Amino acid sequence: MTAVRILRLATGGDGVGRLEDGRTVFVPRTAPGDLVEITGLRAHRRYARARTSRLLEPSADRVEPPCPHYTDDECGGCQLQHLRADAQREARRGFVGDALRRIARIETPDPEIVPAAQEFGYRTKITLAVDEAGRRIGLHRLDRPDQIFELVRCQITASELMSLWGELRSLRDLFPTAVRQMVLRLDRDGGVHLVLGLAGTDSWNGAEALYRALAGRGSSLTIWVQHEGGEASAVAGAPGRLAATVFEQVHPAMGDKVRAFALASLGEVRGHHVWDLYAGIGETTSALTLAGATVESVESDPRAVAEAEARGPAAVRHVGRVERTLGRLRRPAMVVINPPRTGMDQRVSAELERQSPRRIVYISCDPATLARDLSRLPSFRLVTALAFDLFPQTAHVETVAVLDRAS
Repeated sequence: MTAVRILRLATGGDGVGRLEDGRTVFVPRTAPGDLVEITGLRAHRRYARARTSRLLEPSADRVEPPCPHYTDDECGGCQLQHLRADAQREARRGFVGDALRRIARIETPDPEIVPAAQEFGYRTKITLAVDEAGRRIGLHRLDRPDQIFELVRCQITASELMSLWGELRSLRDLFPTAVRQMVLRLDRDGGVHLVLGLAGTDSWNGAEALYRALAGRGSSLTIWVQHEGGEASAVAGAPGRLAATVFEQVHPAMGDKVRAFALASLGEVRGHHVWDLYAGIGETTSALTLAGATVESVESDPRAVAEAEARGPAAVRHVGRVERTLGRLRRPAMVVINPPRTGMDQRVSAELERQSPRRIVYISCDPATLARDLSRLPSFRLVTALAFDLFPQTAHVETVAVLDRAS
């Protein structure tokens, strides 16, 4: 028997312990203070990975996970359901602080974190995988991307979407045989969307039958089809204006708090020129324009830019990849950056160094890429960082970092 005491949580949510030979071992679904018996040890030169075979001494931070999929199916969608909410938040604070200190080489304490009002039922989007036979539809098991378990109910997803899923489960004979992915989404206006991702390019003429079957059970929605490599098209129901595949935050209430803090952190913008990079559907651009700034935004998704144009107000909006567009923009006084999880291209960092705005507000959904990008901005200093609990029950965290040009 090998027993390991869990010392802390690593970014990603795995517990961190020490083997007798001194190597670090990562054990998922553990808590700081746990004493666990491990199995399935996979040793590498400097570290190892293992699973828990038996919990010998539980941490005081442990709770019983409310979702049966978390334990029975080892669902990979959540990583921290076995921890108390306050312990989860402390862990996420630590993920950000550790990345800033270790990767960006910035000596700073763990940032404060703004808690979420909802710990469950907050997600307005869920992506379901479909096995090759089309009979098993659900989520992937932890660390087993080749295995799908049948989803009954996801506890962190909005009830409207889980009600739709409850109806869909009994109608799978009406699904296209080429379906490989299903996205259920709730938009800002309360509209419900089902996006069927199809392999190949063959057309599907069963959308109306599926729509009528769902409508007969009281479900009101729009059905979309998206073939491999193509755009999503509405094929049944009211299409609405916003394409169901355009990015929106999956926790809208917390996303609004993030944006409000980011905008307030810029200070007075009236009369100043501001860049809004990775602008999405233009909510930040709109707020900046209404506050009196002149704004240039950059967004690679033309559907998102079209939605921003339709919503207004008028602004200079560029469609394209940020790293290929910045050379055409007027020099800014301030910049708001909200990149995807992969962070900024190094060419963006280089251009920000060259343009030298007086303040940058960076909104990040990944502490490691945030820290990497800050290390590429040596002319700027970190003024403050604040974490936001956008994704309870998971190891993910949103961070707003405020940077000023070093004097």
